[in-house]
Amino acid sequence: MQKASLFLHKAFGTSPNDGDIQPKEIIGYSIAGFGQNLICTVIGSYLTVFMTDAIGFSALSVALLMLFARVYDAFNDPIMGSIVDRTRSKWGKCRPYLKWMVIPIALCTIACFLPVYPATKAGFALISTVYVIWGMVYTVADVPYWGLSSALTSDTHKRGILLTVARLACTLGGGIVTIVVPQITAAITAKYTPETVQQPLSMAYFIIAIVFTALAIPLFYVGFYTTKERMSDSESKAPSLKHNLKLLFKNTPLLLIVLSGVLGSAKMAYSYTGGLYFAKYVLADVEFLGMRGEGLYTLITLAVVPGGLAASLAVPWFTKKIGKKATMISSNLIGSAVMFIMYFVGYKSPAALIFSLIGMVIVGIPHGFANIITYAMIADTVEYLEWKTGERAEGICFAMQTFINKIGMAVGAFIGVLAYHMAGVTPNNPGMLDDKGKDTLWAMLVLLGAISLLLTAVPLFFYNFTEKRQQEVVKIIAERKAAEGNGDNA
Repeated sequence: MQKASLFLHKAFGTSPNDGDIQPKEIIGYSIAGFGQNLICTVIGSYLTVFMTDAIGFSALSVALLMLFARVYDAFNDPIMGSIVDRTRSKWGKCRPYLKWMVIPIALCTIACFLPVYPATKAGFALISTVYVIWGMVYTVADVPYWGLSSALTSDTHKRGILLTVARLACTLGGGIVTIVVPQITAAITAKYTPETVQQPLSMAYFIIAIVFTALAIPLFYVGFYTTKERMSDSESKAPSLKHNLKLLFKNTPLLLIVLSGVLGSAKMAYSYTGGLYFAKYVLADVEFLGMRGEGLYTLITLAVVPGGLAASLAVPWFTKKIGKKATMISSNLIGSAVMFIMYFVGYKSPAALIFSLIGMVIVGIPHGFANIITYAMIADTVEYLEWKTGERAEGICFAMQTFINKIGMAVGAFIGVLAYHMAGVTPNNPGMLDDKGKDTLWAMLVLLGAISLLLTAVPLFFYNFTEKRQQEVVKIIAERKAAEGNGDNA
C-alpha cells in the first residue's frame, strides 16, 4: 500500500506531507469529470439528432433553438460564477454543488429524451423548455466543478497535472458515448424504413440517456467526497454580481482567453451533430472496418483521439519547454493549415477520405492541448486577479471557461443542424441528398473549422501572463498574506 502511495505521489508530483493536493483528490476530481462528460456528450452530440430524426422537428427550428438556448445558458455562467464566489459552507464554495445538483441534472437529462414529444409546435415548445431548464441546472454544477481546480492548489505545475488527468478522464467519458451511441442508432436505422424508424429510434435514445445518466450519478459524489478546498477567501465579504463583473473586466489575460475561445467556437463543429449528419447522409454508401453511414461517426470522432491523447500527455513537457501561450498558438495554426488542405482535397474518393482521417489525427493535437491548457491558463488568471485586486473570484473566472465551452457547443450544434437544413436533408433518407447538399455539409464543417482554428490563435499573441510571472505573483500574494497575518497578530 505504501509503495502504491509513493508511486502515485511521484506520478502526480505531490508530497504526502506538504499540505497540498493529494493523489486521491486528483483521481476523485477526474472521476467526477468522467461522469459529467457522459451526460454532457449525450446532450451535446445527440439531442439535435433525436429532435430532427427521431421526433421529426424542423431542422431550422432545432438549429435556432440550439443557438439561443446555449448562448442564453452561456450568459448565465457569470451569474453562477458570482453565486459560487458568494457561497459560504463547511465544504467550501465549489464542492457543495457537486453534491446538491446530481439528481436534478439526471432528471433533466432523461426528460430531454422522453419518447413522447409530438412533432407539433406544442411538442417543440415543450422540449425546448426542458432543454433550457437542463442547461440552467447543468450550469449550477459545471461552473463550480471547474472552479474547484484552482481551489485545490495554487501550484501551477500541480494544477496542470490535475487538469491533464481530469481532461483525459473527460475525453474518455465523451469518447465512450461517441463510440457506443452511433453503433446502436446505426443498427436501428438500417433495420427500419424511413417511415417506421422514428419510434424505435426515439426509444433507443431514451434508454441510452437513462443508462449513461445512471452511470454518471455516483461519479459526481466521488468528486465531492475525495476533494478538499484549500485556496479560498472565505473570510472576505461575499461579492455581488456587479462587483464580480467589474473584477472580470480587470482580468485582462482572462478576457484574451475568452476572446480566443469565442473565435474558435466553430472549430469542433464536425465532432458535434454536424459530423454525425455527414456520416449518416454523405457516407451512407461507404463501408469501412465493418461500419457504414451513421456508424462511421464513431470513426470520425476516434480519428481525433490519437493526436489529442498525445498532445494531452505532452502538455507538461511542452508548457515547461516553450510555455502555454506558444504551445496554443503553434498547434492551432498547424491544425488550421491541415483543415484547409482537407477542405480542398475533398471527400469524393477513397483516397481523399483516408487523407481526411489522417488529417483529423493531426487536428486532434490543438484540441488535446486546448482541453488542458485553456483550463490551466484560466486557473493562472485567478492569481493574476488576486494579485491585482486582492480577490480570487474563482467562480467568475471559471465561469468564463464554461462560457467558452457553451458558446462552442452552441455554434457547433447550430452549424451542424443549419448545414443539415441548407443541404436539403430528408430525415432518415440518405438517398435524397444531392451533390450540392453534400458539398454544403463538407464546407460548413471543414472550411469553417479551419477558419475558426486560425482565429483562435490571434488573441493569444497578446497574452503575456507567463508561467514565470504567475510564479512571481503567487509569491507576492503569499508574502502579502503573511504580512497581513503578522499585522493582525501585532
